[in-house]
Amino acid sequence: MTTTGTANAASAASQPLTKSYVNYALAMLLVVYTLNFVDRQIVAILGEDIKAALDLDDTQFGLLGGLAFALFYTVLGIPIARLAERGNRVRIISIALAVWSGFTALCGVATSFVQILLFRIGVGVGEAGCTPPAHSLISDYVPPEKRASALALYSMGVPIGTFAGFALGAVIAENFGWRAAFFAVGIPGVLLAFVTWFTLKEPRVLGLVQQSGGHGANFGDALKELSRKPSYWYAVLAATVISFIGYGHAYFLPAYLARTHEMGLQERGLGMAVMVLIAGVLGTWAGGRMADRASQRDTRAYMTLPAIAFVLGAPFFVAGMLVPAGDHVLLGMTLSSGYVALLFLAIPTALNSIWYGPIYASIQGLARPHTRATAVAVMFFILNLVGLGLGPTIVGVLSDMFAAQHYGAADAAAFKAVCPPRSPDALCLAAQAEGLKLSLLWSATVGVLALVFFVLGRRTIREDLEATARGA
Repeated sequence: MTTTGTANAASAASQPLTKSYVNYALAMLLVVYTLNFVDRQIVAILGEDIKAALDLDDTQFGLLGGLAFALFYTVLGIPIARLAERGNRVRIISIALAVWSGFTALCGVATSFVQILLFRIGVGVGEAGCTPPAHSLISDYVPPEKRASALALYSMGVPIGTFAGFALGAVIAENFGWRAAFFAVGIPGVLLAFVTWFTLKEPRVLGLVQQSGGHGANFGDALKELSRKPSYWYAVLAATVISFIGYGHAYFLPAYLARTHEMGLQERGLGMAVMVLIAGVLGTWAGGRMADRASQRDTRAYMTLPAIAFVLGAPFFVAGMLVPAGDHVLLGMTLSSGYVALLFLAIPTALNSIWYGPIYASIQGLARPHTRATAVAVMFFILNLVGLGLGPTIVGVLSDMFAAQHYGAADAAAFKAVCPPRSPDALCLAAQAEGLKLSLLWSATVGVLALVFFVLGRRTIREDLEATARGA
């Protein structure tokens, strides 16, 4: 090739991505993240069937969605993010998608607690390679003034994926069994990994992104940079507290609807799915839009908006938990107590989804380009180890503890001895229902810490964002 031809090829390769392609890429990443949450959350709606088939208590079930998944998910997140600082992010995401989808399908063949525990660990290993490189990729696809909206769009994978996990899991399990549900959501993800590999573009390969010396900062330098930004840590800790509550509650709410309000599998699955989809998407979308607009006037809005939303949602959560069983007349309509509870719970679900856009945008703004993926990975290490790892686990442990107290047993082990998971005894069922309700209520009280962190972050974020803009 001639010198002129080489120059023309390089020039063509470095042309900015078209708006239509960026929209396609964002849509593809949304689909990938949606599958991430389908495979993560489907266990929740299948919980009562899995517990009965494998003879699990709430503590063991909590581990499947908590520490078993989150430990490897969080530990591997940072080294994968370091790889994403200088490597091909599209390939990382594609391989991760194939891994977690394959292990999701394998959950359908588990015959013991140990087997399904190991398969869930495999899902966590794969999912560790999704969000840090995706956030970094999105930040290169769109300009800074549109990042909150773009990241909020990506974050809609949380409610959409949770919706699909609840709906598909319930419908498929009701008709074909819980094992078939794992096959149905796992296998398509393996196929989508090939589409992602061949159709998403890496801006670094196209010459659209420059890095100092062609490498990202080392991990120590990245931590030093982040240590100078107290707002970063306040944002991370606030998001961690909200996630602790959110993950723990979303994982056990289907069981709460079954035990307290006697909703069937398909009924509670579709009810939860619709509630999470509508409320979660509206809250996530609104959070991104409001943050983009409000931050133009005052960057402290990144902390103010989610704090206000969290406070407003708390009373509705308590009301949803305290709805008595039986039929209720609401706005002239007679509804079963389960649907009334879902209506109340839809409000905090929407309000507690507002934080995604503002917090993720602030994280990207507080880190320089070559440390963004690491900033996200460190955030998710803390958020997922505490929020995702301990949320479902602690809710499960508290549920067994409160159930034992309600029944009058000495401890959770004694309660399980007289009330195994498959027990049809009315007193056992009542204790299990009351134990879970109390667990959900008490675990929500840690939300006070989130408000403290938002207030502290509001005091420092403006100065920290300005420092990052200066290259500090």
